[in-house]
Amino acid sequence: MTPPKKKATGKGGKGGKKRRPPASAVPAFSPAPDAVDRERLLHGTHHDPHSVLGAHPRPGGVVFRALRPYARSVTVVAGGLRAELHDDGDGFFSGLLPLTEVPAYRLLVEYETTTVETEDAYGFLPTLGELDLHLIGEGRHEELWRVLGAEPMTHQGVAGTRFSVWAPNARGVRVAGSFNFWDGTGCPMRSLGSSGVWEVFLPGVGEGELYKFDIARPDGSHTLRADPLARRTEIPPATSSIVHASRYAWGDEEWLSRRGEIPVHEAPFSVYEVHLPSWRPGLTYRQLAEQLPAYVGDLGFTHVELMPVAEHPFGGSWGYQVTGFYAPTARLGTPDDFKYLVDALHRAGIGVLMDWVPAHFPRDEWALAEFDGRPLYEHEDPLRAAHPDWGTLEFDFGRREVRNFLVANATYWCEEFHIDGLRVDAVASMLYLDYSREPGQWTPNEHGGRENLDAVAFLQEMNATVYRRNPGVVTVAEESTAWDGVTRATHHRGPSGFGGLGFGLKWNMGWMHDSLQYMAHEPVHRKYHHHEMTFSMVYAYSENYVLPISHDEVVHGKRSLVSKMPGDWWRQRADLRAYLGFMWAHPGKQLLFMGQEFAQGAEWSEAHGPDWWLLDSAYGAEPDHRGVRDLVRDLNAAYRATPALWQRDTDPAGFEWVVGDAADDNVFAFLRHGAEGAPLLSVSNLSPVVRHDYRLGVPDDIPAWHETLNTDAERYGGSGVGHPDPVKPEPQPWHGRPASIRLTLPPLATVWLRPA
Repeated sequence: MTPPKKKATGKGGKGGKKRRPPASAVPAFSPAPDAVDRERLLHGTHHDPHSVLGAHPRPGGVVFRALRPYARSVTVVAGGLRAELHDDGDGFFSGLLPLTEVPAYRLLVEYETTTVETEDAYGFLPTLGELDLHLIGEGRHEELWRVLGAEPMTHQGVAGTRFSVWAPNARGVRVAGSFNFWDGTGCPMRSLGSSGVWEVFLPGVGEGELYKFDIARPDGSHTLRADPLARRTEIPPATSSIVHASRYAWGDEEWLSRRGEIPVHEAPFSVYEVHLPSWRPGLTYRQLAEQLPAYVGDLGFTHVELMPVAEHPFGGSWGYQVTGFYAPTARLGTPDDFKYLVDALHRAGIGVLMDWVPAHFPRDEWALAEFDGRPLYEHEDPLRAAHPDWGTLEFDFGRREVRNFLVANATYWCEEFHIDGLRVDAVASMLYLDYSREPGQWTPNEHGGRENLDAVAFLQEMNATVYRRNPGVVTVAEESTAWDGVTRATHHRGPSGFGGLGFGLKWNMGWMHDSLQYMAHEPVHRKYHHHEMTFSMVYAYSENYVLPISHDEVVHGKRSLVSKMPGDWWRQRADLRAYLGFMWAHPGKQLLFMGQEFAQGAEWSEAHGPDWWLLDSAYGAEPDHRGVRDLVRDLNAAYRATPALWQRDTDPAGFEWVVGDAADDNVFAFLRHGAEGAPLLSVSNLSPVVRHDYRLGVPDDIPAWHETLNTDAERYGGSGVGHPDPVKPEPQPWHGRPASIRLTLPPLATVWLRPA
């Protein structure tokens, strides 16, 4: 759209000559803005434009002033009164009307090609109340998205949009958008005191309009910024914010009503991790809603975990460099379209987790970096602000408004989008002041330690707030160190002196690293690394764990999961199946990244996603890839039907080694126990030989054991060595137990047995 030309007449008009009226013609009072106000308004540095513009009573009548760039004339319309204001130049219009009080009025604004009748934006009271401003100032506004950003609303009986933004260092802020030809001159915002918030209500501006904030920085220069609390954005690489109001009607009441009946750590929790843009490239949120719930439901996963959904400019970051923390990425549709996807998953009985990235943000000049001309969301100390690994900026967790921005964001996704859990990315990078920094590049905390006390307080507040406001929601920490108390309650102090961080679950990065390292060894060498599979039980109950085989393990030269296994293709698949059987039986919840459920051989690429063609029988998929997928389906079905595998994941009474030291045999056998009912016996033979008459000690109160799952079954692509008949114990003590059974252990396989 080409804006109309500014009228070049009157004082200071472009292209016109200044004309000085004769002295006798100068009135005693001029309704026009004085030179100071005029200059500040034109340069976007006025803190209180509403005190100048609009209608104001004064001796002799009511002064009307308007700032309408490009207008040819402005007329006040009040009932039967029509009075054209004087053109003061540079878009200013003013007049003194002989009225006793300010009337209800509208402005008739004539442009070169059109005439618009509208309410005067500078005749409205602030839309934010004292309580809102107090809570913002205290950093305690838990529904921040309802008071900052762009909110279509009816204010004082008039429809329009409220714009508000936190920019305490700004000399002035204006709104620029598609509704004013991206010239914010006529839409200055007012400062709401010490809160640092700027606000204006623009009548007639509605949903779908593009906008940004035109911020006058302390040095007098201007920067055009996307709204930090925008709820909708343009499709990248475009960067504008979009005025949005949700119209979505949810249908997941039943899901939400029973979501918190069983604590997550005592419930089945099997997660399928998804990168939405590449799961089926080209699909929108609504198209994904037609396919993803059916696929995940068929495989039996209890939850999906979505890699970051919040808006991000660079697709190659997979969403981990966020600029729009309150907006689902527009690449796949609108915010209501994303709600439709979440709703579809819930109605299919599938929970939804999403990756949340509060550790850092990119340096894009139109986003959060030095938002109002000075460090605001980032720490003012450059060494504390710069993230050493990713070229991004770290949030200033010690600033209460920044902490509020993030805590409210966590609750926003849970409440507005019905998200069931947040997997918090890069927690370790927040917790340590010396994370990826050399000596001299960091400063100890007030106690001389390396802990980031501000980040600790932030994570505790975030978790406490999310759990208090959203029963049944879970937070999951990706924390790669041995920080004490990640999943301990915030009010319980540990040996370190810190309270717990308050997460519900934590990724077990140690288990992931050790077990994958073990599996990468040739079987002949595995006996020297036996502890890599057993060491996890030393600390298994120190936290509430998830066992993650995530996207991070199948990119950047790490190879896909099946390709990590040694040997030929048959042995690789057999190892993968045995590993998955061991993983599903091990204490802790499960997470598997897309593509690994059918033994994709190539690393994941966000450009084309999983190699779905591998499942086509025309390419020999039966049983190479379909067999692994069938195993994952059966693992999930058996897992969900067996409380012993999930009910006591965080209780040492739920696990019992049968034999954990059979290093020469490459055998691992253990029992899992539920709160009540029958146990499950898991036996893994991670050598490529069949072991006949392998004796294992078992309880003597179970008359027979029945094989319920065997990763070597022919239908999965295995050799078919198994136990079709029940296995009866013998009264021969073994492994410290009064009875024992003899099994034929298939090669490179895991077998599950339950009481017959």
